[in-house]
Amino acid sequence: MKKEVMGLIVKRDDGSEIINYDDPAFPSYVYEGWICPNVTWARVPAFHEDIEMMTITEGSVGYVVNGKTIILHEGDTIFINSNQIHYTTWLSEETCKYVIFIFHPSIISSTLAVEMSAVLPIIDNRELSYIRFRDINESTEEMHRLMLSLPNIRRDPFAVTKTVYSIWDLILKQTSAFGLLETDDTSDSHSRALKNMMFYIQTEYKNPITLDQIAKSANISKSLCNKLFRQYAQESPVNYVMHFRARKVAEYLRSSDMSLSEIASLTGFSGVSYMSEIFRRFFGTSPLKYKKSWAQNPGATGE
Repeated sequence: MKKEVMGLIVKRDDGSEIINYDDPAFPSYVYEGWICPNVTWARVPAFHEDIEMMTITEGSVGYVVNGKTIILHEGDTIFINSNQIHYTTWLSEETCKYVIFIFHPSIISSTLAVEMSAVLPIIDNRELSYIRFRDINESTEEMHRLMLSLPNIRRDPFAVTKTVYSIWDLILKQTSAFGLLETDDTSDSHSRALKNMMFYIQTEYKNPITLDQIAKSANISKSLCNKLFRQYAQESPVNYVMHFRARKVAEYLRSSDMSLSEIASLTGFSGVSYMSEIFRRFFGTSPLKYKKSWAQNPGATGE
């Protein structure tokens, strides 16, 4: 795991998230984390090829998948399918604790036959965006047990692989019980459009960006652009741009000794004052206080 990017969203050229695996040679990530208002890893829309799962061990949290908010309480587990636009959000001032598990489907694609019969029917099903395991699901208790076992074996690829197969078996059974839905081409095209716009913002955030430019990057109207951002990310395109720039400011504060004016010029802000105002809006503190807090206690601001 690369400590310098812990708690930060790092993306590829296509806009998808790069997972900070526990071991670069084995594609899985396990972490016992927490969320409360204004942490850097909350309310950040992302997508990736990997499967993402979260089990709540204390409190409650909101998990937004393709614009739909799923409320998770202690004991619940959520499965997020490959390439879904998702993020976590806090529900109250109280801290929620969880175990998160992210893994690439290649771990269980041991042979072509297994991949074709048991993996692709799940990850290629565009209508299967998530599964929530809660009290009404008979597999919930077993899924909860498997998820809680992961932190102790996170650095043992063989043990993690065995556990992934057990988890996947429960996912297959639950999917079979739900039945497979027909593909909605409109929903899929909207998801692609949003990903294109997110990628455009990621590559152009240092420059002035207008709503018209964002919409044109996906060849859609400004009204549809607004609608998709509010549906999937629950914020306007303009607010998403500001949020993205503020996260970039946080990255520079954590990883460099540059002045605030230098950071402002690199993150698309017209000046330090405006940058500080926007940063405070999203992180609840000033850039200087954030940098000082990070230097004293990295885990308090973004791990």
